[in-house]
Amino acid sequence: MRMGILDIFRRSDAADQTDVRAMAGDAAIFTGFDDPAFYEFLRSGGSALTASGATITVREAMRNTTVLRCVSLIAFSIGMLPLHLQRKADKAKADDHPLFRVLHRKPNAWQTAFEFRSLMQQRALTDGDAFALIVRSGNKVTQLVPLGGDRVQVRQRDDWALEYPVDRGKNGTRVVPQGDMFHLRYGLSADGITGLSLVRQAAEAIGLAQQAERAAARMFRNGMIIGGALKHPGKLSPEAYARLKAGMNEDAGAENAHKWKILEEGMELQPFSQTGQQGQAIEQRKHQIEEAARPFGVPRPLLGVDDTSWGSGIDVLGQFFVRYSLNPWFEAWQQAIERSLLTDAEADFYEAKFNAGALLRGSMKDQAEFFAKGLGSGGHTPWLHPDEPREWMDMPARDDLPPAPGQQTGGLNDPDNYVSV
Repeated sequence: MRMGILDIFRRSDAADQTDVRAMAGDAAIFTGFDDPAFYEFLRSGGSALTASGATITVREAMRNTTVLRCVSLIAFSIGMLPLHLQRKADKAKADDHPLFRVLHRKPNAWQTAFEFRSLMQQRALTDGDAFALIVRSGNKVTQLVPLGGDRVQVRQRDDWALEYPVDRGKNGTRVVPQGDMFHLRYGLSADGITGLSLVRQAAEAIGLAQQAERAAARMFRNGMIIGGALKHPGKLSPEAYARLKAGMNEDAGAENAHKWKILEEGMELQPFSQTGQQGQAIEQRKHQIEEAARPFGVPRPLLGVDDTSWGSGIDVLGQFFVRYSLNPWFEAWQQAIERSLLTDAEADFYEAKFNAGALLRGSMKDQAEFFAKGLGSGGHTPWLHPDEPREWMDMPARDDLPPAPGQQTGGLNDPDNYVSV
């Protein structure tokens, strides 16, 4: 029997003291006052308390620009890519199925498909789990209603099926069966039921980055930042000091940068160079950007910190991002849809697929060469229809297109395919 924080104070059965805490994931679930997780919860307020002294919640983590960039990059990619329900046999869009509209265009009455998928992906990245209530009319899925993770618990029954107690505020708690909950979880899990929170797993790196940022902010707020010193060979007279001070105040501000300075009584200007301590602080902040981003699988150049100009290699970088960062999430979405939104009979005929073609395409030159070879140019065996490249380029199909090279009806030995010169 698993219990929440308030249930501890309601316990009356002494036999429950021997229950084992299992399958709790990242939720605030405890077996009693002697559970070490209970003391950690009280100490940190349900947040990840790091060795750096920073307490990392999802809200705090999202204030870190690296985490915000990683989460938004992956969430927006999942939100913007087309998600289609298609037939397994011919890979054609199953736009006659009611679920096609829910996945591709309108998941509920107030969100677009982009907004819904971005929100679910964001929660799966930061919390480890994302939940949406499945609304049906008969056997037809009509809406997916996202639910905040703080309102949903995950519980496994004795028959191994899952159920989801949902806190409805003043309306009490409703237990939602597994068949009525769309549950998207991060692939790594401690129990196989709830996903690991990347924010919690990366709490130390995020906390150190947060403390380094705060230290830099305190330095600019309270510290003394001196660009250089004026050296006098003897003692500066009061008159010269007054003129020098007035001149320095007049030259303050960015609009007066790089102006010439009139020095008094043989003074010399000695600019300060950057100290090793300052250089170390800058390197530490750069390092923490990479450390905080590592669990999310976002390549360093996409974080805007790489000094290397990728040029044409940006296409390869996009392919790298899709292959190693997005592909696992594609599978998580596609298999969760098959599990929760399709019946067993429908799953034999339909599948959900993301179209990542827009991110995988190379340069226009590379695409032209790929299309030409696919259509049979240069003696290659054709394997594309002329309308397929047009569809990929968001162009309408045409019936008046001539056969592509290598696709003539009579074959290569047909004399009608050759023109006399």
